[in-house]
Amino acid sequence: MIMNKTALITGASSGLGKEFARIHASKGGDLVLVARSKDKLEALKFELEKQFGISVTVIVKDLSDQYAPKAVFDELKGQKIRIDYLINNAGFGDFGLFAETDWEKQLEMINLNITCLTYLTRLFLPDMIENKEGKILNIASTAAFQPGPTMSVYFATKAYVLSFSEAIANELKGTGVTVTTLCPGATETGFKAAASLEESNLFKGNQIASSKEVAEFGYSKMLEGKTVVIPGVMNNLLVQSVRFAPRNIVTSIARMKLKVK
Repeated sequence: MIMNKTALITGASSGLGKEFARIHASKGGDLVLVARSKDKLEALKFELEKQFGISVTVIVKDLSDQYAPKAVFDELKGQKIRIDYLINNAGFGDFGLFAETDWEKQLEMINLNITCLTYLTRLFLPDMIENKEGKILNIASTAAFQPGPTMSVYFATKAYVLSFSEAIANELKGTGVTVTTLCPGATETGFKAAASLEESNLFKGNQIASSKEVAEFGYSKMLEGKTVVIPGVMNNLLVQSVRFAPRNIVTSIARMKLKVK
């Protein structure tokens, strides 16, 4: 049982975020759920409080707004809610040749996938260090291990998440605080629709892990304090193969996987 541990989960209204919330609530932990969709968050709050008897705080924010992370932090400080687990799950991808992409969407992706995650970590980490305990789970991707033509910015943001998270995990040794980076492969969430990848080689005709499976794996590894975790044998093999193949070959294979049939 988790009991008396409060988890802040971003992107909590659907997909992995929703599953992380259910897992934590099932262990008796309170929640702070952050996303843009008030209706979905309120529905999840009602479900979890009724089923598990825990307390859920809902904060409706667009986390791609540079001022949103500080607003979330200040609101929780004002309510005297201590965050024990920070799950930086919010993020999205986009598909297309970079020269033809909508710049505003790329900037929104960078702000959400990188700036928000980094700022929330910076805001909540000092209190965790002072308390000598705390856990951070940052959601990256197998995309973090190679370039991704036609999804160049998304792959690059996930490479940042992995590098940043590994670095601070090292800095935090001996503090009682751990940072875990979850690097899933293709997963059944709303991601593929948001990134227009339904017909790509990455998803079409392949057996895809469920959000629940990936969330359960990531949550358990966070509790263990693991640094980098990759769910699935094939995903692990893929990541290991990238280390030894020439970079131009790796990039070409990534583009083939992202190709729409």
